[in-house]
Amino acid sequence: MNLKRDITFTLNGVKSRATVSADMTALAMLRDVLGLTGTKYGCGEGECGACSILVDGLSSNSCLMFALDCDGRELTTIEGLAKHPLGEKLQQSFVDCGAVQCGFCTPGMIVQATHLLEKTPGASREQIARGIEGNLCRCTGYVKIIDAIEAVAEKQT
Repeated sequence: MNLKRDITFTLNGVKSRATVSADMTALAMLRDVLGLTGTKYGCGEGECGACSILVDGLSSNSCLMFALDCDGRELTTIEGLAKHPLGEKLQQSFVDCGAVQCGFCTPGMIVQATHLLEKTPGASREQIARGIEGNLCRCTGYVKIIDAIEAVAEKQT
């Protein structure tokens, strides 16, 4: 028996509603129910960071979170960061620094970088490297990714 329930939450600044099953992940809700495909499915085990979203301002792996746990919460995806001042700067910096190779990891990296720079404005290169440890880049483009985040961090000080 597949029980469904209506949940309400704020998604990228907009009050939203979805009908979800008890076993649905937040990632499946975002991609399959709400059509927001910027958040990627990578490993499904919380090891790669491709599915990173912000939940009440904290970085979370949406593949490990049940959709039901989104009820009453504030969710921000890569799509929502397009309108966020820090998210916009990071996206442009990733382009300017050549930090987008295949691009698969980019949404999760930008979500994680946003979280990091909100918590640690002006983060050092070492803090940036530590801050993105949970996000894997299949192309091993870490130097350019760190360069891109550092360029934004330097402008915060």
